[in-house]
Amino acid sequence: MDNHQQIQQYLVGLKLSWMREHYEALLEEAIKKKSGPLEYFGELLRGEHQTRRQRGIERRIKAARFPVEKSLETFNWQWPEQLERQQIEHHAALGFVKKAANLVFVGPVGVGKTHLATAIALTACRKGHKVLYSNTVEAINDLLAAQKQGRLKEGIKKYATPHLLVLDELGYLPIDKTGANLLFQIISQRYERGSIILTTNKAYKDWAEIFSNDSAITSAVLDRLLHHCDTVVIKGKSYRARKPKK
Repeated sequence: MDNHQQIQQYLVGLKLSWMREHYEALLEEAIKKKSGPLEYFGELLRGEHQTRRQRGIERRIKAARFPVEKSLETFNWQWPEQLERQQIEHHAALGFVKKAANLVFVGPVGVGKTHLATAIALTACRKGHKVLYSNTVEAINDLLAAQKQGRLKEGIKKYATPHLLVLDELGYLPIDKTGANLLFQIISQRYERGSIILTTNKAYKDWAEIFSNDSAITSAVLDRLLHHCDTVVIKGKSYRARKPKK
């Protein structure tokens, strides 16, 4: 076995796929440039590191299960009648994730709550955080199914373990007592352990309507959610319902 075959074998065993594909070409380039061994080795490590980092980002984005990928760069900041852009950009730095705090977007349909929540969550994926996105009612239905199958503990863990959980569209459909208790379990398990971004079309004073006017569960949910939380209020008309330009 010659040296190249041995090197290939070692790189395969160590799962250094980028280095295996590029070490010969980089060696030829280093010889032409008369680069030193440390410079050549540094190029190999840099390429392998960047490739692994990008793969990690792609895995986290896929695992987050975003319905659509959104960014702050594509958000129409001129559309909402009320929105503090500086507040959004502050939270996009992800300080609230490091503190296991929460972020709640409150506003009517179509003002960009989901877009902004997804954009911040996507940034978290790119910065190395594990993220999970779910429509709130779908998360509850998922746990109801898990409960019926006797695997509720496993189901709760799915929503409790990511660094950041996005719960989208709370308030669009009513939630019965069982569903409210399951949502409370998610929020309770994440309390001071992991961050939540939640979007809703209901002001906090109207949340009892969401939970079938159960004041006890409403108070319990709000108590856990809002203890470490910032609220982003957005006002305006639906962007999707705007009149097309002639």
